[in-house]
Amino acid sequence: MKLLNKSLFYLSLSLLIIIGIWSLVFYFNILREIKESIDEGLDNYRRQIIHQAQNDTTLLEKDNFNGGFFSLREISQEQALSSKDRYIDTVLYMQDADDDAPELEPFRLLTTAFEDNGNYYELQIVNSMVEEDDLIGDLFREVIWLYLLLIATILIINKLVLQGLWKPFYSFLDQLKNYRIGTGENFPDTGTKTKEFADLQNAVTILLQHNIETYERQKQFIENASHELQTPLAIATNKLELFIEKGNLLNEQAESIADVMRIIERLVHLNKTLLLLTKIENKQFLDSETVSFNEIINQCVRDMEEISEFKKIEISVSEESELTTKMDISLANIIVSNLLRNAIYHNISGGFVKVEISENIILVSNTGDTIPLNEQNVFSRFSKSASNGSGTGLGLSIVKAICDLYGFSVSYRFENGLHCFRVFVK
Repeated sequence: MKLLNKSLFYLSLSLLIIIGIWSLVFYFNILREIKESIDEGLDNYRRQIIHQAQNDTTLLEKDNFNGGFFSLREISQEQALSSKDRYIDTVLYMQDADDDAPELEPFRLLTTAFEDNGNYYELQIVNSMVEEDDLIGDLFREVIWLYLLLIATILIINKLVLQGLWKPFYSFLDQLKNYRIGTGENFPDTGTKTKEFADLQNAVTILLQHNIETYERQKQFIENASHELQTPLAIATNKLELFIEKGNLLNEQAESIADVMRIIERLVHLNKTLLLLTKIENKQFLDSETVSFNEIINQCVRDMEEISEFKKIEISVSEESELTTKMDISLANIIVSNLLRNAIYHNISGGFVKVEISENIILVSNTGDTIPLNEQNVFSRFSKSASNGSGTGLGLSIVKAICDLYGFSVSYRFENGLHCFRVFVK
């Protein structure tokens, strides 16, 4: 989850909780205020009724709510003295003009007691809450809508504000993803004076400078080491060739010198291969163009016709679709040529190599030893099969390094007596 979305998530959750609690408190406060207002009205009615009862004793005979909003009944002195004013919510059957029959309606009820000429009475006064309930219901709905509108508005505003605040960060991140050491590109820049982003830029710049220095030293060391190895090997080869050209060597001596020359040739090839592998891992191949694997595979097959005919190996290519991608064309050639060479050199006389090209997949299958390779180290450096130890053991390692460089995947499996190498091109 992006930091922006994560910030919005926690902000939204906090707002939902805070504003939700505020809405409930606001709603119950309004409800309390409404009831207090009704209770004040009931208290005023109580004083008026008691005052009128002192002047009109007929009111003391009203013992029900029929045709009025209060009722009286005589009680004992003990009951009157223990009685306290009570305000409660209740329901009574009432029939309005538009009702066919009495219906239960909400009321607020005040129960109190008073004394008149030595007699004690319990007074009950009711006040309809139908309008107040409608008001409370309307208020509750308005609070809900206000709550939702407020949440949506705050989230939209915060998203726009946070997007603006985090824009330099994501721009800086994109620059950092696309930055390649050794290309001479300018360092990524946040383009803002915000302290945190400026500190981040300074830290990344220092880190990149350190990596560039390390990269250049490593690159120079590899180039120097390769050059220093090539020179004495070339000199040794030339001197051995001169010995052979003189023609005054015994057969055993000539064979020994030829063996030494083959060893030197392998050392030269190994040196070049290791240098290539190091360059791949250091991402020194940065030229990208649209590459057709169909064309490269067909060309490699033509280039290896003589070797395959000499070993009596049949090569077939099956093209289900056109497979293209953006990468360095020389590295694409290395993937294909190394897989084909591996399939030919580790094959059997009269065997075959089958190349299948489908959407995003190159599958190279070949006959060979009936013993499957070790899937765990088949792509490791200097890994060789028991039947053929003449190679450097770096061909498949280079294929794996190139695939890792471009985000491809390469795998091996032994299926139906065939060694199968599968490259998934993204």
